[in-house]
Amino acid sequence: MTAYNLVSFLGIFVLAGVAWLFSSNRKVVNKRVLLWGIGLQLLVGLFVFVIPAGTTVFLWVNKAVVAVLESATAGTRFVFGRVALPPGATNEAGETSLGYSLAFQALPTIIFFAALLGALYHLRVMPFFVRLFARVFSKSMRISGAEALSVSSNIFVGVESALVVKPHLAGMTRSELGTILTAGMGTIASTTLGLYVILLQNDIPNIAGHLVSASFISAPACIVMAKLVMPETETPLTLGVDVKPHYERDENLIMSIINGAYEGLKLLGGIFTLLIAFLGILALLNLGLGWAGGLLNGLFGWHVGWSLEAFLGYLFYPLTLVLGIPPSDALAIAKVIGERTVTTEVVSYNHLAALISSGALRDPRSAIIASYALCGFAHVASLAIFVGGTGALAPARFRDLSRLGFRALLAATLACLMTGAVAGTFYTG
Repeated sequence: MTAYNLVSFLGIFVLAGVAWLFSSNRKVVNKRVLLWGIGLQLLVGLFVFVIPAGTTVFLWVNKAVVAVLESATAGTRFVFGRVALPPGATNEAGETSLGYSLAFQALPTIIFFAALLGALYHLRVMPFFVRLFARVFSKSMRISGAEALSVSSNIFVGVESALVVKPHLAGMTRSELGTILTAGMGTIASTTLGLYVILLQNDIPNIAGHLVSASFISAPACIVMAKLVMPETETPLTLGVDVKPHYERDENLIMSIINGAYEGLKLLGGIFTLLIAFLGILALLNLGLGWAGGLLNGLFGWHVGWSLEAFLGYLFYPLTLVLGIPPSDALAIAKVIGERTVTTEVVSYNHLAALISSGALRDPRSAIIASYALCGFAHVASLAIFVGGTGALAPARFRDLSRLGFRALLAATLACLMTGAVAGTFYTG
C-alpha cells in the first residue's frame, strides 16, 4: 500500500466527519450504520481489487457488460447508419465513421438497457437480487425494511426505485425519506451504465467492471451519509420487517420489453432536455462571470480565469486531495467532480475522458478514483427529478421531501466521494 492508498483510506473517515458536521442532529450517531456501512464498502473493494477470485469475477463482469453493449449498438447502427459508428470503425458496407457523436452513438443505448431491465423484471431476476441486497442492508445496519429495499433497488434502477416502496412512503419518517432521496442521487441506474462505458472505454478498458463495482459500493455509502446528515430520531414502521417489492408486472415478456423501451425513450428525452438546458445556462453564467472577472482582473492586475467550473473546482479541491488523488491532478479532477453538481454526470464523464486522452493526468489512479466518484446522479437536475418523482407517489409528503432535498444532495455528493475513496484505498494500478 502506497502513501496515497493510505490517504484514500483515511479520507473515508474524513468524509464521514464532514457529513456529521452538516448533521441535522449531531448528538444522534448510529454507530452500527457507520461501522457496517463502511465495512461493507471495504469488503466489496477488497473483493474486487485484492482477492484473486474477485479480480476474476471483475474481469468477467467487464467482458459481459462490453458484450451486451456491443449488442446494444446493433440497433443504433441500423437506425442511424454511418453516423452511429464510433471513431475509427467501419461498417459492413465499407463506410467509415464520421467521428464521435454523443447523440447517435452513446445516448441511444439507454433505450436498449431499459428494455433489457424490463425483461429481467418480468422474469423476476431483478426482484430476487433487490430483495437479497435489501436483506443484507436491513440485517447488518438495522435500517427499516422499506428504506433498505429502496436503496437496494437503486443499485439497478433510478427514479423508479421509489415505486418498489410506494405503499410505505406515506408513513415513512423524515430520515427514511432522506435516505431514499440520497440513494437515488448517490447511485446510477443500469439504464445509463452503457452510456458511461462508451464514454470511457477507449481510455479505461475495464471501465465497465469498475462502474459495476462502484454501483455496489455506492449503496452502503449512501446509507452511511444519509444517516449522518439526516439521522433517525423516530421509529420506522417497517423496522425489522422484510418488505416485498411493489411493482406492476406486465402481462408477458414482449410487453415488458416494449414498455421498458418506451420508458428508456422517456429517460433519453429527459437527458437530452437537461443537457441542452443546463449547458446553455452554464454558458450564459460563464459569460457573465467572464465579463465581471475581466473587469476585476483589469482593476487589480489579476490573472484569474473566471467560470463556474473553476469556482467549483476550488471548492472541491480539498475533498479531491482527501480521495488520495495527487496534487498534480487534483485541481483538474476537482473541476470535473464539481461541475457534475450543476451540469450532470454525463458532461463530467465526457470531460474526464478528454483529460485522460489528452494526457493531462499524470497518475493513472486519478482517472480510476474519479470514475468512481462521478458514479452517481448527484446534481441539481436530479434533485428536482427525485423530489418531484417521489412526491408524485406520496403527495402528502411533498413538503417534507422538498425540505430534505438539498440535505440529501449533500449526502449523495459525499457518498459518491466516499465511493471514490474506497476505490483509491485498494487500487494500485
